[in-house]
Amino acid sequence: MTSRNRLFTGLTVLLLALAAVVGYLVSDDGGAGAPKAAASTSASSSASTSATAATRSAAPKPTPPGGSAAPATPAATATWVPTDPALADVCRTKLPSQAADTLGLIAKGGPYPYRSDGIVFENRESRLPRKASGYYHEFTVVTPGSADRGARRVVTGDSGEQYWTADHYATFQEIDSRC
Repeated sequence: MTSRNRLFTGLTVLLLALAAVVGYLVSDDGGAGAPKAAASTSASSSASTSATAATRSAAPKPTPPGGSAAPATPAATATWVPTDPALADVCRTKLPSQAADTLGLIAKGGPYPYRSDGIVFENRESRLPRKASGYYHEFTVVTPGSADRGARRVVTGDSGEQYWTADHYATFQEIDSRC
């Protein structure tokens, strides 16, 4: 191998190692809270799209906080604690009736009115607590009079937490099931 080839190989290995370190630091679970990169490459975008399609049919059935799949009792709901005190919370009974319908469908595991219900919510803007990719799933809340899915969603976490957004992910409120 010539010295020029060794130099080229060494630089290639160095660039790949640097790319791996940067990728780790901006990932959801690496870098101890390092900020996520604002832009993504087309390769990672297509990879997440295929991962989203693969998990669409295997969306988890959220459980109430506390890990029990049984319906929450008044005693069980009295211990509800927000997952992120920085997020505002909203009483379940204060949500629109369509949100209650969506929460009922989530509790039953479907069927959902929209094909994209249950897909992975990627939390790209980090408005929800940071979790591993695939942790959150989104569900449409019907918007009366809207010709499409509208802007309202319920996002669930694998630990049973539920979030409400009326403005297509610009803001979130954690749903308090006690009220």
